[in-house]
Amino acid sequence: MSQTTQFSIGSEVACSDGACGDLRRVVVDPIAKALTHLVVEPRQAGAARLVPIELVESSANGVALRCTTAEFEALPDAEETQFLPGTDDEWGYGPQDTFVLPFYSMGGTTGGPLGPLGPIGPVGVSAGPQTVTVDRVPAGEVEVRRGQRVHATDGAIGRVRGLVVDARDHRVTHVLLDEGHLWGQKRVAIPSGAVTSVADGVRLNLSKDDVRDLPAVDLDQDNA
Repeated sequence: MSQTTQFSIGSEVACSDGACGDLRRVVVDPIAKALTHLVVEPRQAGAARLVPIELVESSANGVALRCTTAEFEALPDAEETQFLPGTDDEWGYGPQDTFVLPFYSMGGTTGGPLGPLGPIGPVGVSAGPQTVTVDRVPAGEVEVRRGQRVHATDGAIGRVRGLVVDARDHRVTHVLLDEGHLWGQKRVAIPSGAVTSVADGVRLNLSKDDVRDLPAVDLDQDNA
């Protein structure tokens, strides 16, 4: 493994016995500024998986995993479904504890009107439990997606293409701006020391002019 590895979001991911999907987003420890997980979505039917960085190695053609396809499919789902409203510990129960949570209208028992979560049935109950699917991110960590805004101190400057990671300790060394930004067909590598936050887009302590002066990465040098 080289000293640094580029993780371009959208690149192919392969298991030891064949291709298993595409890299959809990454998960970062914002304190350590280290990559902790990849989210890989199968190309065939199936749920996206949360892959720990310990299973990841570099590859000239994409991202390679140190596991078989069957082992990949046994990894935790990268998304979870929660019931609404009140199932996120609001009443002392988490989504895993909830079987059915109907919404009860305060407006009587006749059918017809719309409730806050959908049509209300004849006894003032919604047609079924309401759910929302959310990304599963380990506590204290944040996810980074391709296309997230990158903000300089004086305004937005582009969108995230991927990350450059130190292969020895998985620390993020640079954030890559997507191609097609205002500097043409070059990818700008922003040092992680200039990143102040990744919780709501990527925010920098650099101005647009500061970013313009940074060295660029040629697109044909891209690797996983």
